[in-house]
Amino acid sequence: MWHSLHGNKDVNMVPHLVTALSGPLLDLEEKILAATPAIERWFRLEWQEHTPPFYCSVDMRNAGYKLAPVDTNLFPGGFNMLATEMLPLSVQAAMAAIDKYCPDARNLLLIPEITQRHPTYWQNVARLMQIFRQTGLHVRLGSLSPDVTQPTPIALPDGNMLVVEPLVRSPNGRRVGLKDFDPCTILLNNDLSAGIPDILQNIHEQSLLPPLHAGWALRRKSNHMNAYDEVVKKFGKLIGVDPWMLNPFHAKCDAVNFRTGEGYECLAANVDALLAKIKKKYKEYGIKDQKPFVIVKPDAGTYGTSILTIKDSSEIKDLTQAQRDKMIVIKDGKEVTDFIIQEGVPTFESIESAVAEPVVYMIDRYVVGGFYRIHAEKGIDQNLNAPGSQYVPLAFAQQHAVPDLKAKPGTAAPNRFYVYGVVARLALLAASLEMERTDPNPEVY
Repeated sequence: MWHSLHGNKDVNMVPHLVTALSGPLLDLEEKILAATPAIERWFRLEWQEHTPPFYCSVDMRNAGYKLAPVDTNLFPGGFNMLATEMLPLSVQAAMAAIDKYCPDARNLLLIPEITQRHPTYWQNVARLMQIFRQTGLHVRLGSLSPDVTQPTPIALPDGNMLVVEPLVRSPNGRRVGLKDFDPCTILLNNDLSAGIPDILQNIHEQSLLPPLHAGWALRRKSNHMNAYDEVVKKFGKLIGVDPWMLNPFHAKCDAVNFRTGEGYECLAANVDALLAKIKKKYKEYGIKDQKPFVIVKPDAGTYGTSILTIKDSSEIKDLTQAQRDKMIVIKDGKEVTDFIIQEGVPTFESIESAVAEPVVYMIDRYVVGGFYRIHAEKGIDQNLNAPGSQYVPLAFAQQHAVPDLKAKPGTAAPNRFYVYGVVARLALLAASLEMERTDPNPEVY
């Protein structure tokens, strides 16, 4: 069964959602829909005070009793997963974003990941280039890889070709570009997990987006979650809901060594404390059929690696050697010692019996689409960002479309997607606060 978002058109299909259609989420959905004018006004006022990240994707979990963002990515790599019908919206949002930084922009330099061998990642890069070319920009690709010393072709699965070129510093040392290409704006689609390369340091005359401190070399999830706590508290007050309905509890532990067991006491104590808080909430809301669990993951970026699902603190000391090894190193061979413990939010959504979670994409302050990440081999309490995951595009109702307020809660796809968009924008606003507060050069902001 498929729903269409725009009347009788066959385009813009959205998958039929099997979801928990009873309980507090419907109450939450009703409250959000009823408060739409107040919510949109509130966001407008917030965006007068804060600059949204250039682009962003948010992984969410709908547990039926709560809907919460569980990961906020400032270097989204799945633009190719968005429904093609959403392209015009992406182009409009990209224009608004570029205008802020470089109104007379002609050239955009896009810097992709260097470790990505996967063809779908390069399709994402191709889609980004398509979006920015449609805003009227010349777009070329510059690589941080020392192996790229001349223009290098990359074949795409659809038969098209991309070319990555070596980056060069301008003679005055203040700008970065390519041979014969001087960009006004440099867009990073590389999360800098491996550290900040010298060639990107001390750029004074160009906009580097997102800024260097958005990369995992400096960024910490715990900072983001602290900012999200604040945002969701204000939002909860605005619409009259318990912020917990939109927010996973969290804690952090530094100096954990899964090789030696150092720092296990901190993990165990925080796991116990969080499980007790979750139990209390479950009791308050009469949630009986879900056992509390937490997720332990690195405080700095992951690609869905180094993640544990834990239901009891005793599991920490009983980890197998293989599990411990998995927790020690993340992307680009970086060793991890700082971890966050996050309330586990099960997902009660499924598509054709595969467990699903929504991922929402934004450019500037606009929702431009999203997709479901689905995984046939994972359970409702497991991380779905793992090998074997698949993607189903979500055609979000346009931002300006009025939700269908007459529909019964839980029955209208546009309403559900509007609610996803609201919660994703709360995470976007939190990312904006996080970037302001962690900026090493605030006066430049």
